[in-house]
Amino acid sequence: MTDITITLEDGPTGGRYVAVVDGHEAEMTFSKAGTSRIIIDHTAVPKELAGKGVGIALVKRGVEDARKNGVKIIPLCPYAKAQIGKHPEWQDVLA
Repeated sequence: MTDITITLEDGPTGGRYVAVVDGHEAEMTFSKAGTSRIIIDHTAVPKELAGKGVGIALVKRGVEDARKNGVKIIPLCPYAKAQIGKHPEWQDVLA
């Protein structure tokens, strides 16, 4: 797997993490629930990027940013919820 560059697009009520790999865009969107929580509501990885680790990289970046900013995550997106559940070292960011 090559390095995956992830960009954060952050707005007042939410935002998204975006990765463009081989010309294809993957994203993980979130809403803000106050100043101390985010709700991850959707992760989309096109079939062209399946198996390249892009989805897990998006979730990992969200976890790292939450930890760095003292924010808790409510993972409503089934993919993000499953990935956070598989990584005990990420449990500290759950709301």
